[in-house]
Amino acid sequence: MSGVSVTFGGLVALSDVSLSVAPGQVLGVIGPNGAGKTTLFNVACGFVRPDTGTLTWRGEELRKLRPHQLARLGIARSLQELGLFDRMTVLNNVLVGADRHATTGFWPSLFGLPKRARDERALTERAMAVLEEFGIAEVAGRYPGSLPYPVRKRIALARALVSEPDLLLLDEPAGGLSSAEIDEIGDLMRSLTGRMSVMLVEHHMDLVMNVCDHIVVLDFGKVIARGAPDEIRADPAVQAAYLGEDVVTGADGR
Repeated sequence: MSGVSVTFGGLVALSDVSLSVAPGQVLGVIGPNGAGKTTLFNVACGFVRPDTGTLTWRGEELRKLRPHQLARLGIARSLQELGLFDRMTVLNNVLVGADRHATTGFWPSLFGLPKRARDERALTERAMAVLEEFGIAEVAGRYPGSLPYPVRKRIALARALVSEPDLLLLDEPAGGLSSAEIDEIGDLMRSLTGRMSVMLVEHHMDLVMNVCDHIVVLDFGKVIARGAPDEIRADPAVQAAYLGEDVVTGADGR
């Protein structure tokens, strides 16, 4: 992402923002409320088209990026709203994310159209392996609406990971989770860096400081700081942007 600017009805949401995610890196994007974090995430996902600037992936410019193009590019995302299908089992929800690896396509399989049985078995095995990794394989046959929010959060993450992306985009994955659950999500993210890069938009500072290799700080749509966690902790501009909020520890005081 280079020189990206976005305005909404005269309101500047992003102004000349540039950032990049290195291979195997966890990049954190933080900032106070209204800083432009959500807009930046939506630009990266193709929900919002920037007024100026470019998006580049694997050396090629992405023009008019749309969300449905992400999977074939090797990019997966997990949103705050989760977006799970309540009338589909947990397993089938995760299988939606595995469609990138299907030879016949997931939707024909779901509706009983001609498909290769071998392909279906392989995708199911892949989905079950990810559910096992997340410790929720036992709910594969249940429906998301009957499960607690933290479990649904894991299902959404499993759906993103089952595609084995090269880049994983996460929008506030710690939202609604307990301190212990946030620690578990942090451990998971660190374990992913051998397989993919991660861009994390988050306001839980304990998670960001613990898992990110590099952090970009936004304020009023502009980048005011960037660097390693220790550098961000000590940056006066970051402290000023948060109006005295402690950006070293999270709400639990750690």
